[in-house]
Amino acid sequence: MPTTSPTPTTPATASSRRRRSALLGIAAVVLLAGLAYGVYWVLWLRNSESTDNAYVQAPLVQITPQIGGTAIEIAVDDTERVRPGQVLVRLDPGDARLALTQAEAQLAQTVRDVRGLYANDGTLEAQIALRRAELQRAQTELAKAQDDVARRRPLVTDGAVGREEFQHAERALEALRGSLAAAQAAVTAAQAQLAANRVQTGGVALERHPAVLRAAAAVREAHLTLQRTTLRAPVDGVVARRTVQLGQRVAAGSPLMAVVALDQLWVDANFKEGQLRDIRIGQPAEASADQYGHGVVFHGRVIGLGAGTGAAFALLPAQNATGNWIKVVQRVPVRIALDARDLAAHPLRVGLSMEVKVDTRRTDGPTLGSAPSSVSEAPAASVAAAASAASAPAGAPSVDEAAADADVQRIIARNGGTTAASAAGAGHARSR
Repeated sequence: MPTTSPTPTTPATASSRRRRSALLGIAAVVLLAGLAYGVYWVLWLRNSESTDNAYVQAPLVQITPQIGGTAIEIAVDDTERVRPGQVLVRLDPGDARLALTQAEAQLAQTVRDVRGLYANDGTLEAQIALRRAELQRAQTELAKAQDDVARRRPLVTDGAVGREEFQHAERALEALRGSLAAAQAAVTAAQAQLAANRVQTGGVALERHPAVLRAAAAVREAHLTLQRTTLRAPVDGVVARRTVQLGQRVAAGSPLMAVVALDQLWVDANFKEGQLRDIRIGQPAEASADQYGHGVVFHGRVIGLGAGTGAAFALLPAQNATGNWIKVVQRVPVRIALDARDLAAHPLRVGLSMEVKVDTRRTDGPTLGSAPSSVSEAPAASVAAAASAASAPAGAPSVDEAAADADVQRIIARNGGTTAASAAGAGHARSR
């Protein structure tokens, strides 16, 4: 039997097989990649929204003086960390101290004047008693003169009393009637003066008199003005944009520097309007900063959605009602609160760019925020108020207010004499 030799493999056939194997491999890789992407989309992508249009924000507290003055001391500079209550700038206190001295002198004079009003009550009461005694004496003399005239009248016809003597008695009676009217008028005038004086003093103690309260308010205002010559840090933060210089004359309200509260950072993530469909307040979020790379993840949660797009609040808003119009996808800022522990481990700065991913699997939260229950839930709230509230008990005056009150009480006690005036005022209130 003749033998058959194998068909030789041509180079074209081998190349075709290799090409077919490569295409099958590529198809398998594409299929596996598509399957992996599908699984990834089902498990994560469809339940998340992400954006790289996100930036770090923080409360930026502008330090502005409430009074004008010359800067005589600048205690901090840019990039320095400050604590609440730390001195930042001191203004020249000369004018404020002079105004305080004048206000204290005016309060002392007012207390003495009001004290004189209370003292006048006793003087006017003594005058009324004197006028009443004079009135009683005039009434007695008038009654006596009337009796003399009545006795002499029948004796004139008998010739026992001369007509001239009788006329003298009648003229004396008329004069006494005039004296009685004058005494009555004097009593009425003295009573009116006492009533007018008691309108100024009755019902209040000396330290509660309106004139004293007005002068005391001027002293407290002068204390407040003197206090405002020292500018202190309202929050814990870092100094930025310092513009004030030593010896510079600054006006009230002019910005001197800013304090950035870096422990109150948050992220404004600008999502496209189509991405807001499933974003709710309270959803967890993850963020990464270009400063640290994707290896450092910041954890947080959604605490608020903006009330409008950025274009709606722009200085020059878009005018879309025109002939030539192109639709532009708008973005709405979503506020992300970051975990304080992450911020402590990896500090951030204002304005840094971030990449944010929000887990949208929970859809039970609201889309509009409610009133915040704490400062941590509302980083943009007034952290200065929170710092001041934490440094003093509720309802207690500050140290400067206590010093002003002590100064007022000292001046009143020094110039008010004894407490007789206060007791007299209380007595008048009870008698009325």
